[in-house]
Amino acid sequence: MSRTDRGPNRDRDPNRNRDRSRDRHRDSDREPAESTAGASRFDAGLERLSSGLAVPALLGAVLLAYFVVPVAVFLSRMRTVDVIGGLADPTIRDAIRTSLVTAPVSTAIATVFGVPLAYVLSRGSFRGKRLVEAVVLLPLVVPPIVGGVMLLTVVGRYTPVGAAAAALGMPLTDSRAGVVLAQTFVAAPFLVVTARAGFDGVDPRLEEASRTMGYGRLRTIRLVSLPLARNAIAAGIVLTFVRALGEFGATMMVAYTPRTMPTQIRVSFIARGIDAIVPIALALLAVAAIVVLAVQLLVGTPRRR
Repeated sequence: MSRTDRGPNRDRDPNRNRDRSRDRHRDSDREPAESTAGASRFDAGLERLSSGLAVPALLGAVLLAYFVVPVAVFLSRMRTVDVIGGLADPTIRDAIRTSLVTAPVSTAIATVFGVPLAYVLSRGSFRGKRLVEAVVLLPLVVPPIVGGVMLLTVVGRYTPVGAAAAALGMPLTDSRAGVVLAQTFVAAPFLVVTARAGFDGVDPRLEEASRTMGYGRLRTIRLVSLPLARNAIAAGIVLTFVRALGEFGATMMVAYTPRTMPTQIRVSFIARGIDAIVPIALALLAVAAIVVLAVQLLVGTPRRR
């Protein structure tokens, strides 16, 4: 082959090599581009998440830490021997027994009378409704010890109601009945307010549809309203029980004896200091935690729609 024949072939070879090199670079650049695009989407998602939740999460974390740190420090003071020895004390066992008997009774009373009241406040429109709402909220804004004083003016041993009950052998002060009265007065508004919020969230058109199908008001409440508001009612029951379990101010005024757990905590703290209240405070905390967890398991948490 002559030199003139090889010249054009040599001229074509660099072009072909450049094309191959360009293709290789294009293929090699494609993978980083795809990974970069995926990383960009991930970063964009994180940015949207952080921009929307960073500040609320930070503020919520501060409050959560404020809740957790005292509990953790309190639990760190526990010694098994001291807890067992404290729970063996008859006075502490009596206080635990009194609270575990009276708090469920108070919660049941608040539920039986509070749920209907919550429904009436949610659906009713009548003269004096604002006044009724204010009366329901009154025990929440009045200091519990003042609430106890107000109860004493009605059920005290020298009042007509208190004297009549004592004559029948059912004293309303310094008795478990007095404890129940004080707990119910302070805790029942939690149930009414929470249950009303649940009923407010029920679409009235569902109740109207039920009534157009021939169901009466009571049956509509039982089959439609109560099931749809059950999570709010359950939350109200938990709040009421826990509030009744921890009630001290009104209970101390109406029924200093028999002692409930909060009353016994005060007595033990004054007599022997903070270490003496660890066993009964732990029992109070454990009961409240068990109740909250049980209700969450039974009722569940609301699902997002």
